[in-house]
Amino acid sequence: MGPEARVRVTVVGIGAGGWATAEPAGRGAVHDADVLLGGQRHLAMVPDGAAPAAIREPWPSPLLDGLDALLERHDGRNVVALASGDPLVSGIGSTLVRRLGPKALRVIPAVSSAALARARMGWPADDCDVVTLVGRDTDRLRRYLAPGRRLIVLTGGVEGPATVARLLAGEGFGASSMTLLAELGGQAESRRDGAADGMLGVEGAALGLVCVECRGGPGRSRVPGLPDDAFENDGQLSRRPIRAAAVSALAPRPGELLWDVGAGAGSVGIEWARGAPGCRVLAIERDAGRAETVRRNAARLGVPDLVTVVEGAAPDALGGLERPDAVFVGGGGSRPGVLDKCWSALPAGGRLVAHAVTLETQAVLAEWHRVHGGELLRYAVDAAGPIGSFTGWEPMRPVVQWCGVKTTASESKQETSEGAPE
Repeated sequence: MGPEARVRVTVVGIGAGGWATAEPAGRGAVHDADVLLGGQRHLAMVPDGAAPAAIREPWPSPLLDGLDALLERHDGRNVVALASGDPLVSGIGSTLVRRLGPKALRVIPAVSSAALARARMGWPADDCDVVTLVGRDTDRLRRYLAPGRRLIVLTGGVEGPATVARLLAGEGFGASSMTLLAELGGQAESRRDGAADGMLGVEGAALGLVCVECRGGPGRSRVPGLPDDAFENDGQLSRRPIRAAAVSALAPRPGELLWDVGAGAGSVGIEWARGAPGCRVLAIERDAGRAETVRRNAARLGVPDLVTVVEGAAPDALGGLERPDAVFVGGGGSRPGVLDKCWSALPAGGRLVAHAVTLETQAVLAEWHRVHGGELLRYAVDAAGPIGSFTGWEPMRPVVQWCGVKTTASESKQETSEGAPE
């Protein structure tokens, strides 16, 4: 469903304290509702007289499979959906925005659990990150670990705190302080404090979250140029200085999408995803074993939900993919049609960066530089290494890099709004 001008659903937030925590505007919306949607717990919070004419209907299970049919069935009615706290913080509001578009929703939030947690901990908002693991891969937490960093982790489910504690301990942050907060704002609100190492088997609450103050391990920088041994690889890896140069030339900006063509170990795409907020990657890799390596590396480095692996060989595997903002070609640049298709897929302002080690691919990039301009560079890096009992320079293979920026949409062979040219 695409965005629509009219409001189709009003989403009302209710805190753990119950019906009284809903905003007056939210209570008014519920009173006027024809249809009241929500989980059984939320529906039970609304007194009988608070929604006198409403049909009360619980969410379908599984939610996503039945959501569209449910909304279509009640289309044209005054539909109100109930949610916990701020519906746009890991709540049903976020799901409905993706389904209907923001213009189809009216959102009336209550105080979010994250805001209540900051108040209990005395943490200013700009001193901590809110990380949701609700319905997400736990490995995404790894990206945020750094000494002294404060995290509010939305977990969901009784296993959440122990899962967080085990991940912290496994990353060398077992000394981190953990605070388990449950039923925030309600009469049964509770708090438990301890070190991550001591909470490996603790059970949480269904309505709880975890506050973490990171202590222990060194963490990993988000600036491109992670050590080579941070990536599992079979030798198909852009080495650290070359990788940093590639990501710098790609110039990631928040929310952009990268095609990493010939991903190998996925290092360039993963560094892209770890950098600016919301950056995503489609990693195109024809070797099934390497494709699995990319997935493992993305999980280990905290971006499992930001890196999507597309198994197949370019250029055929590029057809129909979501349009990129930038493209990195680390392998296969000499294959007929690869660079052409990548260039055609870019919008105006899009960047294409290609690397070449072999003379054949270097010749292709030299021709691209002649035709399209841009920047052609040759990186020759030496690293110190042992020579008997002495130390000398060991050269890496020189790498040629071409970087081009598409200046006008007319440079595309075919421009569409829905994906790459076929």
